[in-house]
Amino acid sequence: MLGKLFGRSAERPAAHTHALPPRKQKHGTYALRALGDARVLALVEAADAGDWAAVKAALAPFDLGREQAVLGQLTDVDGVEEWIVRAVEEDKDDEELRATALLISGARHVAWGWEARTSARAVDVGREQWQIFYERLRIAEEHLLEAAELRPGWVTPWRHLLTSGRGMSADDSVQEARLSAGLRRDPLNLDLHLEWVSHLQPRWGGEPGQALEFAQKAFAAAPDGHRLGCVIAMARIEEWVESDDRECLQQPRIRAELREAAERSILHHAYERRLGWQGDYNIFAMALSLAGSSTASNVFRELEGVITQWPWTFMSDPEKAYARFRKAF
Repeated sequence: MLGKLFGRSAERPAAHTHALPPRKQKHGTYALRALGDARVLALVEAADAGDWAAVKAALAPFDLGREQAVLGQLTDVDGVEEWIVRAVEEDKDDEELRATALLISGARHVAWGWEARTSARAVDVGREQWQIFYERLRIAEEHLLEAAELRPGWVTPWRHLLTSGRGMSADDSVQEARLSAGLRRDPLNLDLHLEWVSHLQPRWGGEPGQALEFAQKAFAAAPDGHRLGCVIAMARIEEWVESDDRECLQQPRIRAELREAAERSILHHAYERRLGWQGDYNIFAMALSLAGSSTASNVFRELEGVITQWPWTFMSDPEKAYARFRKAF
């Protein structure tokens, strides 16, 4: 169903039945709300109201065990952690609903934990922040592991366990086992690959070049038109984040690599515009812009001013940076 709604055609896809009207903002851009889908907005509003019955009803079209984009919308809702644990107990006799509640709780506690830690450097995080961070991540791990046990086929618990494990400084063997568990369930899952690209960064103990090598190997095994090409773009963005040289990506070989990745993934005729496809395009828009590649113009044209939070949060003023790059290309 979603494939038909968001599938790409030779011409620009028509607006789908559940599309939300855009909210124009400054610089001619607008932030994507609820993945641009009215059903997702209803889900988010139900979660914001703490209405578990309404959340369950709104979840009907989606599969949180495999749809990270939709789950991610719930993890960003403030206050979910206050009522979702009660929901776990409320549906303890229904294995699937209990697993769903545990998954939402675990993913939210991961996000909530990082909110306490903030994006500051480790040396700048206070003792109390660390304590709260670890307390929330311990709850997250407990709930995610139980959700994974109840629903062995789900991949999203493993994606969030990678994030919590990184925060808890889990051993590499633990993290590698979690990655393997996720990839066994979905070998080409982009979210798992993106998490591992983060895990391999020097700031988390990785070696320079490891993340890019992992990304290149992964994308080489993907079919044409697969969104896994985003892992190349994200590896380059992370390289830029780690570097003191703001022009480190502006090399002909890097431009060529990013152009080829875009053309073989999001700009390929086989690419399927699923729910949240704008996130894939924004990753490439930022990477191509940082590299000074003219291919960025093709990506910005398709986005029509839509900006997603990730990965522009790496910029001090995301909307202004997006608008500047969009105008430049």
